[in-house]
Amino acid sequence: MITPEDFSAFAAARRSTRDFLPTPVDPALLEEIFTDAMTAPSWSNLRSFMVGVATGERRDRISSEILRRWDVVAPARSGKLRGILGLLFRPWAWPISDYRMLRPYPKELDGRSRKVGAELNAVMGIARDDVAGRNTHAARNYKFFGAPVEIFFFAHKKLGVYSVSDVSFFAQNLMLSAQARGLGTCAQGSVAMWSKPVRQEFKIPRHYKFVYGLAIGYASDNPLNSYGAERLPIADITVHGV
Repeated sequence: MITPEDFSAFAAARRSTRDFLPTPVDPALLEEIFTDAMTAPSWSNLRSFMVGVATGERRDRISSEILRRWDVVAPARSGKLRGILGLLFRPWAWPISDYRMLRPYPKELDGRSRKVGAELNAVMGIARDDVAGRNTHAARNYKFFGAPVEIFFFAHKKLGVYSVSDVSFFAQNLMLSAQARGLGTCAQGSVAMWSKPVRQEFKIPRHYKFVYGLAIGYASDNPLNSYGAERLPIADITVHGV
């Protein structure tokens, strides 16, 4: 039986992996991880989600198609007219997602995102005003950080938040199981900005909405993988009675 102390140390050791070795992941190992993930709780045991697993040529095709769109979107992020016009006249590159992805963070939460971004840029030696460097790093999301496997998660749209909760419980179990087997993972909301390149590679019913992706593989020794985001104090997320 695992001790509480062992579990606490194991859970605390989980970090997002942002650089992977090209080493393939054995399909039998992936099946073990998915079996563990299926022990997660589910609303009325509906398992109201589906997953797509991309390796090899399928993985590469999806990556290439998303990067092709990103190359059009990136110049527009500067706000300069040329970049904006380039995006306007290439509608195939517009970020069209199954859920609304492009929205500002709430003011009370925005600081957390900015802190992580600044810390990651510092690890990579990217200056705050280095737009090209930041865009190059952002593009690595769409290369799945070099991971040989990318998993795509879809939630049943008719169950709304309950289906998204189901798939998220599943994904958390999957990440912990992967960690127990010496694999790294990185959950990726960014890849969900473009659903078409993913959908065209899988037979996913239209009533399942693309939620996010997850890179999985063996971590490299890149300094990025030593970065750990701050664990917030429990008091920051605890509500009290009125």
